[in-house]
Amino acid sequence: MQQTIVEDIIKKVMDQMGETPAEKAAASCDAAIPVELSGRHVHLCEEDIKELFGGPLTHVKELSQPGQYLCKERVRLIGPSGVIDNVAVLGPARPKSQVELSLTDARILGIKAPVRQSGDVAGTPGVVLTSGSGLAGLEEGVIVAARHIHMSPGDAARFGVSDNQKVDVHMDGSRPAVFKDVIVRVNKDFRLAMHIDFDEANSCGLGKNARGRIVGVTQEA
Repeated sequence: MQQTIVEDIIKKVMDQMGETPAEKAAASCDAAIPVELSGRHVHLCEEDIKELFGGPLTHVKELSQPGQYLCKERVRLIGPSGVIDNVAVLGPARPKSQVELSLTDARILGIKAPVRQSGDVAGTPGVVLTSGSGLAGLEEGVIVAARHIHMSPGDAARFGVSDNQKVDVHMDGSRPAVFKDVIVRVNKDFRLAMHIDFDEANSCGLGKNARGRIVGVTQEA
């Protein structure tokens, strides 16, 4: 009996030593992360805003991440083999224009868009954008946004993760799944939220008020 108790204690200690900070956080009730769906959208530089609309963007409503907002303006995307209308424009203006799509959207347009972090557009395919009164041709800038979690430094400390670390996240949908290679992005201005596209959301049957939980670390930062 005494040997069994000792063995149980040793096993518990070894299990605890083998856990990463993220895995320990996942075991707590505080580990739930709100999941938001990110539909197709574009970010525009000042030059392309002028070409497409002739003036500044029109603010409609704030988005979950501070400083980001939905605009009244919409664009049409024209690819080698397809067109997508009524695509949202997000503000504020960026140094370089960027189009974020799902893999399904990219196939509709006939574009082989790589999975990239937002802003990483070097060497990516281009597309034509049109509005009711203007046109802008992007030589590069079309990506499928890598799934990611926005966190403040305080959130990162609580979850035991760091900026650009990749983690595994269990999705609490009607078809539960674990998403790997979810990039952690840490900034003092970020609000806690995981962003995925509609392809990913549909794959695990996510509904309203969806939540995810970090269950492991894919790659250290």
